[in-house]
Amino acid sequence: MRIVFMGTPVFAVPVAERLLSAGHSVVGVYTQPDRPAGRGRRTAPSPVKEFALREGLPVLQPTRLGTEEAVAELAALGPDAAVVAAYGRLVPAPALCVPRLGFLNMHPSLLPRHRGASPVAGAILAGDEVTGVTVMLLDEGLDTGPVLAQERTAIGAAENARDLTARLFEMGADLMVDALSGYARDAITPRSQDESAATMSARLSREDGRICWDDPAELIARMVRAYHPWPGAFTSWNGRTLKVLEATAHPDGTGRPGTVAAQEGAVAIATGDGALIATRLQLEGRRAVSAPEFLAGYPDLAGSVLGGEAG
Repeated sequence: MRIVFMGTPVFAVPVAERLLSAGHSVVGVYTQPDRPAGRGRRTAPSPVKEFALREGLPVLQPTRLGTEEAVAELAALGPDAAVVAAYGRLVPAPALCVPRLGFLNMHPSLLPRHRGASPVAGAILAGDEVTGVTVMLLDEGLDTGPVLAQERTAIGAAENARDLTARLFEMGADLMVDALSGYARDAITPRSQDESAATMSARLSREDGRICWDDPAELIARMVRAYHPWPGAFTSWNGRTLKVLEATAHPDGTGRPGTVAAQEGAVAIATGDGALIATRLQLEGRRAVSAPEFLAGYPDLAGSVLGGEAG
């Protein structure tokens, strides 16, 4: 089939790879415009664009998809279907009807749970034990279209958003190829989502990662995993931002929330309920280190109270 692929981050690359290995003709790759990245803030292409250029695939980077020019450009490619994986833009109505099979989107959750921009972080933060991937047809809503296929998977007890996202997109790449084939053969009947079960995950901001030590340790531990690598779970110490990179919750904890106690191989931080056992930390402007390394360099961390106005 003639396929248009739409994606931007590195997680989306396996989906494009599977389409090619399945023998589909990728006639165009849509991705976000080049943007400043890295410490030097130099303009850089997206990982999907880099992949497309390596494979010799046509790259398109429109700032808007709903203009007459953009719709005509899409139609000129003659796609049988469009496949979307973390493209980062809503597809407007004028473009949706161009491919004869429509737009198939891979979403890293079990829709209708965790619609929206941050489904992986949302699942971890909610304490879900199971998540998955969904292949669905795009409509004009936000992740509201009919479902073609789903696959479930358990969330690892220590799995963070980065690792879970990568795993879900690998799963979703295979599911997308199978769903595309089945839908094209009329072997799959799209099913509507249950609106009564729908939940939303909002786009993350940096402030979402700020730790409130009055919260329960279980919630803070999930924050550490859900917000890695961005925005990260962070607090303040001595006027500087301190990131908690790895941590678990312990039911026993006493003292004022935010108070730090040294433990063998970790630091225990009192919370509103229980203690957060932090095993890896990063102080603003410094590299990430284990808790014992941090305490060796900053012994005054023990006994201090985290929080305040830094960060």
